[in-house]
Amino acid sequence: MTPNRGHLTLLAVCTAVLVCIALHFGRVILAPVAFGIFVVAVAWPVQATLQKRLPRLLALLITVVAVAVVLTGLGTMIGWGFGRAARWLIADTARFQAMYQQATVWLEGHGFAVTGVFSDMLSPSWMVGAIQTVASRLQSVASFSVVALVFLILGLLEVEDTGRKLVAIGAERLVRAGAATAAKLQTYMLVRTVMSVITGALVSGFAVAIGLPLYAEWGVVAFALNYIPFIGPFVATLAPTLFALAHFQSWETMLAVFASLNLIQFVVGSYLEPRVAGSRLSLSPFVVLLAVFLWSFLWGIAGAFMGVPIVIAILTVCEQYPRSRWVATLLAGEAPEETAAAETAAETAAKKTPS
Repeated sequence: MTPNRGHLTLLAVCTAVLVCIALHFGRVILAPVAFGIFVVAVAWPVQATLQKRLPRLLALLITVVAVAVVLTGLGTMIGWGFGRAARWLIADTARFQAMYQQATVWLEGHGFAVTGVFSDMLSPSWMVGAIQTVASRLQSVASFSVVALVFLILGLLEVEDTGRKLVAIGAERLVRAGAATAAKLQTYMLVRTVMSVITGALVSGFAVAIGLPLYAEWGVVAFALNYIPFIGPFVATLAPTLFALAHFQSWETMLAVFASLNLIQFVVGSYLEPRVAGSRLSLSPFVVLLAVFLWSFLWGIAGAFMGVPIVIAILTVCEQYPRSRWVATLLAGEAPEETAAAETAAETAAKKTPS
């Protein structure tokens, strides 16, 4: 008996839910593995170039050290920026307390009862606790990176052997999909890095222009957090906005700072980045947002960072197979180059075929 379409849809939904549950509970192992594979894809050109001039193990050592330096530097920059901001916040707790009391009086005078969770969120102690929570999460990311480094070493050692094994069993298309995915991820990280530098420079310059304290720290935080779509820029915008409120003691200035920082993030992320990346990395904004929040729920901070690369990898593999190519076409911001070429070839062949 052939199952109807409703049964197949229900089976697909149940399978997707079970896969998400497995990914969530297996995050301790699966997240470092995925991150290690991602870093292997990005770092492989360095390893391959060094192997042509140096012994394999020495090339591997140089590549791993370079990756470790980059990851450690990025984590140190975030910790330094937020650490300095936390010390500044603690030193000015009295000012925040006074502003909190003024806001409470104003809200209660206009009929709003500032109690419960809302009251806690406005209090300085809540903000200090939030920053401490962020710091502890960053420490867990550091330990996560150490575990991922082990998978990175093993992955770099087995890239060529795995490729030969796949060719031997007739999976050449999967090898091509892996190479295309690696190329796209390398382009993604290059574009993301350039855009992060621009974002950090603009945020720091804006802070200098308006006289906001810790301008260097805000620029560093904006640079580092820009690697996490949506969530990172939001945090990098919200933190200096709160500090602007405490420093200038003006709601109007705070709103102007918030609007200006969001304008910087919008221009860089929504205007410059798509034009630099081109249609090769084009993704639907809805898909990007869904990927960031879904993988954040499954794997935390690592998932927020890995969400978009995972989607890029999935869509690139789908492009290589005719039966799944529609998925890449549907979820991409623009029609992928490979899909567009295939469709053009099909149309040309159809026109040449006699009726």
